[in-house]
Amino acid sequence: MSRPEVPSAPAPERSTASAVASGQPLLEVRHLVKHFPVGSMLERKQLHAVNDVSFTLDRGEVVALVGESGSGKSTTARLIVRLYEPTSGEIIFDGKDILKSEPRKASLAFRRRVQMIFQDPFGSLSPNHSIGFQLERPIIIHKRARGRAAVREKVYQLLETAGLNPPEEMARKYPFELSGGQRQRVAIARALAVEPELILADEPVSMLDVSIRMGVLNLMHKLKEENGIGFLYITHDLASARYIADRTMVMYAGHIVEAGESVTLMDNPQHPYTQLLLSAVPNPRAGLRTREVQARGEIPSLINPPPGCPFAPRCPRVMSECRKTMPGMSTIEQDHWLRCHLFSPNEQTAPAAS
Repeated sequence: MSRPEVPSAPAPERSTASAVASGQPLLEVRHLVKHFPVGSMLERKQLHAVNDVSFTLDRGEVVALVGESGSGKSTTARLIVRLYEPTSGEIIFDGKDILKSEPRKASLAFRRRVQMIFQDPFGSLSPNHSIGFQLERPIIIHKRARGRAAVREKVYQLLETAGLNPPEEMARKYPFELSGGQRQRVAIARALAVEPELILADEPVSMLDVSIRMGVLNLMHKLKEENGIGFLYITHDLASARYIADRTMVMYAGHIVEAGESVTLMDNPQHPYTQLLLSAVPNPRAGLRTREVQARGEIPSLINPPPGCPFAPRCPRVMSECRKTMPGMSTIEQDHWLRCHLFSPNEQTAPAAS
């Protein structure tokens, strides 16, 4: 099935030096589930936000989590940093199950190593404090530098790393004096202040002008290559995922439906939903024509969802089995798998999300 090509700038070269020598991933998520109670006390129901999500992420690797609004991407990130507590599942960070400790006890040590960048650069910074003050606080709290002069010098280094120059002048400014792109760079600098090993970037460029998105993505790539920081990059933008991510996972209605190396997955999408997403990407080199992949029906309710594949109500290739049972995992090739009844399940060889 032909589809429009995902237009993007040439992707930066991806280093293989970021692989973990021990073979142990930095982050491993196993069968993560999150159900939110909704409705009145007399008619309590469950909203199935995240369903049986499993994946790994190595040091110095960028993994993209792609999907529509409401697919469960941001909820997954919030579960990892324990802003929400999961209904079930495991979150293994550097070989330890972080869910076995109380959130308060684990907060300082774990949250120093795992930071989150939020979507809104306008709401994530305090309007009442200077940029320098907001960078100083995490440095002092997590004891990344001692003494006023050392803290100030580290603030300047963070601003320079984030491309905010001259740092002395930027440190004196307030958020309202900065552009959206500059604010997002401040958010990245603040995350770097505690020297993290993993950053969860929740739509970090979606609210920025197209002209400055590339600068933020290139900064993330630089941090990955030079500092060995791993990124979980959450986005609905397939072009940016192809540009920045080593691997991409496609999420729909709380389920990961396809995953693989970014270029391979986007050049050879197999799941009907992935094909649908890619067919919706504008291609300036293609002429006007009717899209070959079209969705139908409505997105299923996440409150007490029906059995079967969650994409069945909209799938152009739906079969009777799709409405009855959830498909197992099928391996297309090494590091490329999906959940679809169009393929024979091969759960014994399908990786968690590699």
